[in-house]
Amino acid sequence: MKTGLAAQLGVGVLIAGAAFAARAQGLDRPVLLVAAPETSGFYSHAVLVVMPRAGGHVGFIINRATRVTVASAFPDEPASARVAEPIFLGGPRAVQSLYAVVRDDPGEGSRLFGGLYLAVGSSTIDRIIRESPREARYFAGFAGWEAGELAGEIGHGKWLTAEPEEALLFHPNPDAIWSGLVERIRATR
Repeated sequence: MKTGLAAQLGVGVLIAGAAFAARAQGLDRPVLLVAAPETSGFYSHAVLVVMPRAGGHVGFIINRATRVTVASAFPDEPASARVAEPIFLGGPRAVQSLYAVVRDDPGEGSRLFGGLYLAVGSSTIDRIIRESPREARYFAGFAGWEAGELAGEIGHGKWLTAEPEEALLFHPNPDAIWSGLVERIRATR
């Protein structure tokens, strides 16, 4: 199965890179980004889980399911036939690559927060699809920000922020995540 190994390894290196750059911005740990209601364009109504990496941040849109399933994306792979869940559009970068967020350490992943891990290597993702396909959420592509860029966008009101929650990454109705978070964030301010 071809899951974009080069791009995945690049993301893995960036994530593992250095949280020290993010500390200076106050974004030195994973965070949920919730697009401000006024946001238009690609990130309109988007919710992302974002983590620091060397020189900036990377993340995945968690509420934008596509019509493509893992089974339909890899029809020649028998193990993928068991995965009827959709692939989520993780972001505009490297959309040809597949990533997985899993509830248990896959052995070759990066810890996101709580008990969640990011699997980026094609052999790891292939193993997840074979052994525990329903214990993952799959993403095509990712979002990325250079040093200071995300802090600037937050400062200009493009994003609301919240603590990340494991349950949101596996929410059964991803279309409801954005509105629920906007209401909750605004109620606490």
